Amino acid sequence: MNCIIIDDESTARLIINHLCSNIDNVKVVNEFSNAIEAIKYLNHNEVDLIFLDIHMPDFTGFDFIQTLKNPPQVILTTSDNNFAIEAFEYNCIVDYLLKPISFPRFEKAISKAEQGYNNSKVNGISVQDSSENDLYVNIDRRLIKIDIPSIYLVEAKGDYINVKTSEQNYTVHSTLKKIEEKLPDHLFLKVHRSYIINVKEIIDIEDNSVLIKKDLVPVSRSNRPELMKRLNLL
Repeated sequence: MNCIIIDDESTARLIINHLCSNIDNVKVVNEFSNAIEAIKYLNHNEVDLIFLDIHMPDFTGFDFIQTLKNPPQVILTTSDNNFAIEAFEYNCIVDYLLKPISFPRFEKAISKAEQGYNNSKVNGISVQDSSENDLYVNIDRRLIKIDIPSIYLVEAKGDYINVKTSEQNYTVHSTLKKIEEKLPDHLFLKVHRSYIINVKEIIDIEDNSVLIKKDLVPVSRSNRPELMKRLNLL
């Protein structure tokens, strides 16, 4: 398994690197002292496992996980035992190691990660798939989870976007382009420079507009052909 280490303490990174060197099928391909650099790396590279510290400057380990669209398996490494319950809320977290880490305990964590890795290969699916229906938005310094299929409309308004779901609407400081990159193509389509719709929520189409629940949304001439392709026409 290819892995990376994210920890702001160089000594901690060195120790985990040494522990990994004693296990044949675990290879450390990179290490990072901050979460931002790790995110940049993961945007262009895939790994099977992340060793992740919880307490870091600017980002907590949980903040880091929430920025990833499809997080790989994660083993948390920390000297703080107060977040073990919260860790169970994340499907990608396979173990919680308290520093200082003994080798037998480290081996046990690796065994769990190997099991998840092997299961994903046998089943032909990725362990990250369980998180693909979740989108986290930053509102008033809180990260709020939104169920992606519940989104039926996203509207751009200046420097903000309005995300409408079946239960609640969210105003987020972001761009339409940025959220478009996070939404699955098979469900969502940009029909206008200011609108993205959930194609499964279409009620009616007339001329150059589409009815999504109670919202009448304009469809631009350039986007209409793609919309028509997506419809199951009789």
